[in-house]
Amino acid sequence: MPSFEQITIDTPRLHLRPLRLDDADAILRIRSNPDVMRYMPSPPWTEMVQAMAMVERDMAAMLKGDFVRLGLIRKTDNLFLGSCILFHLDAGCRRAEIGYDMDAAVWGQGYMHEALVALLNYGFNEMNLNRVEADIEPHNLGSAKTLERLGFIQEGFLRERWIVEGKVSDSALYGLLHSDWVKRA
Repeated sequence: MPSFEQITIDTPRLHLRPLRLDDADAILRIRSNPDVMRYMPSPPWTEMVQAMAMVERDMAAMLKGDFVRLGLIRKTDNLFLGSCILFHLDAGCRRAEIGYDMDAAVWGQGYMHEALVALLNYGFNEMNLNRVEADIEPHNLGSAKTLERLGFIQEGFLRERWIVEGKVSDSALYGLLHSDWVKRA
């Protein structure tokens, strides 16, 4: 895989770019919110070291070409709104998994849809992906709507796949093919 540390993508309202160390405060603010972390495979974060470690891991992984995570920066005020990621890259099968998180203060304003359209365009057109998958908690209706609006189809259901803080939860599996994406455009 190529190195991804220099990727930037602009949309009408957002600048997408790799994470930087000075994003750690915003990342901790977002990931310490129980509403944001409700359906994530980890409990809400409590310490700056968690955010710093994420940024440092991302910087190294992007350099190696392991995955693409981009911060969502609102152009009007340079506010860090969240991130989106293509990970579990499988070059041989031309497949990746997608993930995302966003500050609850800007939910419902279309920023994540805008960012994911750009990320999927990059994945399908620049990375030559054939398939993108998503694994979400089935009760996460907001995420399900986000995926379905992008053209993802629910393809499976895995019972009791995750255990977070002793709570067992299922997974709904979604998929989007390059051919579906092309038809959508």
